[in-house]
Amino acid sequence: MSHPPVPAMSPLSDQGSSAYARYIPLPFPEDAVRGMFFTSLMNLVRAQAGESALRQCQQMLGDRKFQRSFMAFANYPATDFLRVAHAASVMLTPHLGGPEKAARLLGMATVRDFTNSMAGRTLLSLAGSSPMRFLSTLPTGYRAAVNFGERKVAPQGDKGAIITFRRDFFPLVHSEGVLLAVLESTSAKNARVRSRSLGPLDSEYEVSWE
Repeated sequence: MSHPPVPAMSPLSDQGSSAYARYIPLPFPEDAVRGMFFTSLMNLVRAQAGESALRQCQQMLGDRKFQRSFMAFANYPATDFLRVAHAASVMLTPHLGGPEKAARLLGMATVRDFTNSMAGRTLLSLAGSSPMRFLSTLPTGYRAAVNFGERKVAPQGDKGAIITFRRDFFPLVHSEGVLLAVLESTSAKNARVRSRSLGPLDSEYEVSWE
């Protein structure tokens, strides 16, 4: 598949805002994200916008470390992940029609790659095709993916739940994408996610399906 030419990009600090921009300075040095999710973002840029867009994305970050391969289950600084997500969002926004669509797709991409990993396949096998059972594993899945924050799942009937995130560094729309992809990996039909902020790093998600 061919992709339209990618415009030249200036360094990351000169780029316009994205859904991720305000979160970049917030994590502590010890807050970390697994390497597989860095790779997810890079692969999405390549798939949606082409190899030249990926090179532009890496150039925007201004550090050769972002051109390396990331070890899937090694820990890397959460701030670096957010910088990559910001750069990826800037690159994808013209192709996807807006920064919110870009962030939602970036969130979905991380889940799709995780569910293809050994840890993700294990959680899926334990849940079977049940959306509620798989949602109940969300706190465990997040602990395997990042070392910060807290997530709680409160069922609402048979086909819905309220999910609360505390001390989470991802934009609401990114986490909406995560939850949509979680539900899409099960037997859920017509999955819906509504989010609201509870504070600077706290949020709530109402999910439902048929």
